[in-house]
Amino acid sequence: MDVGESLNPALDIGQVEGGFTQGLGLFTLEELRFSPEGVLLTRGPGMYKIPGFQDIPREFNVSLLRGAPNPRAIFSSKAIGEPPLFLASSAFLAIRQAVAAARAEQGMDPVFRFDSPATAERIRMACGDALARMTTTDTADTSKPWSVTV
Repeated sequence: MDVGESLNPALDIGQVEGGFTQGLGLFTLEELRFSPEGVLLTRGPGMYKIPGFQDIPREFNVSLLRGAPNPRAIFSSKAIGEPPLFLASSAFLAIRQAVAAARAEQGMDPVFRFDSPATAERIRMACGDALARMTTTDTADTSKPWSVTV
């Protein structure tokens, strides 16, 4: 990870691990739900799943790039929190590819919408297996959804 001139390597590695884990939650677990009136229904970790110890990789190798200082920043440092957060999008994209492979095995359309976060429910429905095909989506104009996706 390019952090510029690391002032505290142990702290920076912890920031990379934490940022990645936070991003893993953002891209795979933490689904915001709104009522049709626009009220946020999932207001905290008691209402949606956040990453736990079982969700992080068992082996998580982090190394810091040496010799890449930022001469325009304080102590030649660089951003440490945001880059690893977005690096977790790699997990979302890997899940999307796995879903595409499952769809291909069943002869389904290779073009499909797959929004983040990649929750277990969204993965199951996108794969279109036998159980998912037994469910129905009510699209009648008279139905009122209990939540909306933004």
